[in-house]
Amino acid sequence: MEFLHILTYLSLAMVVSHAAVAPETYWKSVLPNTPMPKAVTDLLHNDKSTNVDVGKGGVSVHAPGVNVGVGSGGVSVHAPGTNVGVGKGGNVSVHAPGTNVGVKNGSDVSVHVPKPKPKPKPEGDCEKIVVGHGGIVVRCHNKKDPVNVHVSPFSYKYAANDDQLKDDPNVALFFLEKDMHQGNAMNLHFTKTTSPSSTFLPRKVADTIPFSSKKLPELYARFSIKPNTEESESMKKTITECEDKGMEGEKKYCATSLEAMVDFSTSELGTKVKAISTEVNTRKRTPLQKYTIQEARKLASDVAVACHKQNYPYAVFYCHKTTTTKAYTVSLVGEDGTKAKAVAVCHTDTAKWNPKHLAFRVLKVKPGTTPVCHFLPEDHVVWVPY
Repeated sequence: MEFLHILTYLSLAMVVSHAAVAPETYWKSVLPNTPMPKAVTDLLHNDKSTNVDVGKGGVSVHAPGVNVGVGSGGVSVHAPGTNVGVGKGGNVSVHAPGTNVGVKNGSDVSVHVPKPKPKPKPEGDCEKIVVGHGGIVVRCHNKKDPVNVHVSPFSYKYAANDDQLKDDPNVALFFLEKDMHQGNAMNLHFTKTTSPSSTFLPRKVADTIPFSSKKLPELYARFSIKPNTEESESMKKTITECEDKGMEGEKKYCATSLEAMVDFSTSELGTKVKAISTEVNTRKRTPLQKYTIQEARKLASDVAVACHKQNYPYAVFYCHKTTTTKAYTVSLVGEDGTKAKAVAVCHTDTAKWNPKHLAFRVLKVKPGTTPVCHFLPEDHVVWVPY
């Protein structure tokens, strides 16, 4: 799922006050001896700046929550909740409610506050989303066909629907532990959950954005997403799964920032941890193909925190800790020569999983009968103590 139309919002949301700590800085302060996995570095915003200063030129701001300092240049603001400081000789044109403007002598200020747009109506056109034995299918009254939204295959209490079984690339990631040995070949398709545009927001910014099913209309408006679309239903699905109670014996948490993911993982495992992710040695998308195992190496601990990237406008991870998990690093080579160092997780107790979970339907085994394993997509992270 791509949310390219919100790139401007997310880019400018990174422009925060000097007091904000960059996510990578926080990581290094808490985990100085733990290298960042590629799944994390790929989601860091490239722009290291923490504010916007305007000199003789000008800047146009179209995102809420941005602090802008204007010198002798000009700024045009089209977003609510923006703080603008105007120096001597500067000018500012404000087109949004809720904007604070500080003006020094010699500055020009023109304020144009439009009438507030009506709030989007609640999703009355669609039936209430339900996750459970039948997966997720959302039927909208103004559409002939239902909007099918796949449940996360790494949330083990949910069933997979028939469409997911046919076209979800994660189908190819599940296997049995007995098949993980040198020389064995598997048909695999390594993917990323979302486009690279879905990056981490600093916690200071992420914490100002609601993450609640009760706030969905507000969130759709904030990110310019139309209700009753695949994007809106994916957002709803992510929040619904995060709000839902986890399985018995599972401790779960949805991290809306890198700092939050670090805090949850270290609170469960301590600060002597490794964070690892699947890495495929190619710049292009790889097809479904046969990979041969060169080596499989078990990591020392049987406890882990797995954090799964979700479909959302910015980086959100569904993290859960289990004590019936084995983690491996597996070296593979594809038919086209692609090399991969994949992270595999094996679950030794699946008795409480949904009997119609994707893994059981793919592997044709029953809950609790045999360890079930899966490789992780490239943008997921596993934390293990060392």
